Amino acid sequence: MYRQKTSRILIGGGGTGGHVFPAIAIADALKESSPETEFLFVGALGKLEMEKVPEAGYSIEGLPVAGFQRRITFRNLTFFYKLMISMLRSRKIIRQFHPDVAIGVGGYASGPILKAAARKGIPILIQEQNSYAGVTNRLLARSARTICVAYEGMDRYFPAQKIVITGNPVRQQVIQSQGDPRRSRREFGLDEGKKICLVVGGSLGARTLNNSFLDGMDKMDREDLQVLWQCGRFYYDDMEQKVKAAGKKNIRVLPFISRMDLAYEAADVIVSRAGALSISELCLVGKPAILVPSPNVAEDHQTHNAEALVEKKAALMVSDSEAPKKLVDLMLGLMENEQLREELSSNISQLGVPDAAQRIAAEVLKILERK
Repeated sequence: MYRQKTSRILIGGGGTGGHVFPAIAIADALKESSPETEFLFVGALGKLEMEKVPEAGYSIEGLPVAGFQRRITFRNLTFFYKLMISMLRSRKIIRQFHPDVAIGVGGYASGPILKAAARKGIPILIQEQNSYAGVTNRLLARSARTICVAYEGMDRYFPAQKIVITGNPVRQQVIQSQGDPRRSRREFGLDEGKKICLVVGGSLGARTLNNSFLDGMDKMDREDLQVLWQCGRFYYDDMEQKVKAAGKKNIRVLPFISRMDLAYEAADVIVSRAGALSISELCLVGKPAILVPSPNVAEDHQTHNAEALVEKKAALMVSDSEAPKKLVDLMLGLMENEQLREELSSNISQLGVPDAAQRIAAEVLKILERK
């Protein structure tokens, strides 16, 4: 195994929890196998990674890069300027840190920093989390030594000889979950003996899920049901006020749930967006799930992610446009259908990969050994 000198690993990307938490998990796995390794994260200024990466104990540099809007908007006028500044900044970061390997996890910042690394001949590993490869990773694939994926059939987008199926890394607390629903329900102030629906709209919340559950509050006003609802910080004040005004004491609204392991443990049914991190965690948790793919993502990749589970009868899916009319009724029907819940739970459990971060770390070490 590679131990000749202290290795320097650069990890680029972020934007959402679906990119940030897997990136941290990869770094943790590498650090566990080689404690002296030096890490530097590169993310987008103002995004989630600028908060969560330092909290995890790692250094991070920020780039002013932003996404290109597919509709006509003033923000696109600054896109190319921010991209140019980010490229220049990326070259400086590469010269100063001089990484042995650069890892791309997707998100705005992965493009400039991985491109700069490739130009300096630094070995690159890409981690593609979704079943539909993003544009940035498809472009970077030409320079990558290894491409780690979570789904079969990714040779549609990448050279087959570079692909390694590793699964998606998830938050360590989810892997280490003790599976004690009673403890978890006490943590959130939920009653025992009642079924619990967990609603998760991603780290930023989801307007469609929030509106769908607001509209369905009267249907959910039942003695045998409780709802644990992560609505997102942006929506929280409005959601909490409306739930209180309606007098729905069986609905618990939170802006953000940091202990997702406990929330998963408590749930009987989970309603979620279909981001890569969410799906990977749901597979490990093994709870029946209803997926509502976000339409506001590149190449509609969340729909592809959800369809991959639906094809295996491992989850149910409702489109974003149909959610206001169908979602709450489907959730209530699933709560009543014990046989379907057991079938979904059994099938989704078979898709979990608890050691995905370790598998990716092993591929990074292989690259170091070949240097």
